[in-house]
Amino acid sequence: MHFTRKQRLLLAIIPPLAALFIRVLGATLRYRDINACNADGTTVPVGITIPGPTIFAFWHQAMLTSAHRFRNKGIAILISRSFDGELIARTVELLGFLAIRGSSSRGGATALKQMADAYNFGHICAFTADGPRGPAHIAKSGPVQLAQLCNAKWIGCYHAQPSRFWALKSWDSFMIPKPFSTVTFAWPQHVSPNDLAVLQTALDEAVRLASS
Repeated sequence: MHFTRKQRLLLAIIPPLAALFIRVLGATLRYRDINACNADGTTVPVGITIPGPTIFAFWHQAMLTSAHRFRNKGIAILISRSFDGELIARTVELLGFLAIRGSSSRGGATALKQMADAYNFGHICAFTADGPRGPAHIAKSGPVQLAQLCNAKWIGCYHAQPSRFWALKSWDSFMIPKPFSTVTFAWPQHVSPNDLAVLQTALDEAVRLASS
């Protein structure tokens, strides 16, 4: 990908500062988990405790908090091939993520193959289900396509809701938790890997649980 001189300067400056900001802000946050129950009465485990290979989906607006809580675990995350995507990719790589470049519109097939390779190597694979450009809270097919490609048994979903936050005027109302706030992570039941509508329902349920 070709970048202008200004873009190269921004790529050199912004990711280290953004990663530092996430670490400093994240150190002030408290996390709590709400776990749904499976049909057999057992509690759905917190996704961070489940070793790979697994697939998880969440909404784009919760990326900042997720980047802090799940840092340094080698989680593979799909990020678009754009300048903004490059800023995000370099930031999350500094936080210990594996950035896979591509989206449904640009480099999709190659990126999905790279995500499948990461899954087969034992990584947790994460998708911002409505990214990179929305519409907000409308799930796209990436997690389902990967699950089918890898013969995964299920897809996990979650939502992270800060008790106090700033919402950016962006397509996703991107959330920046205020310092010393509590972030509630909600984990609904794992869902079938073959049904986008079921994935949408689980993500909606995660929002409801986290906001209740």
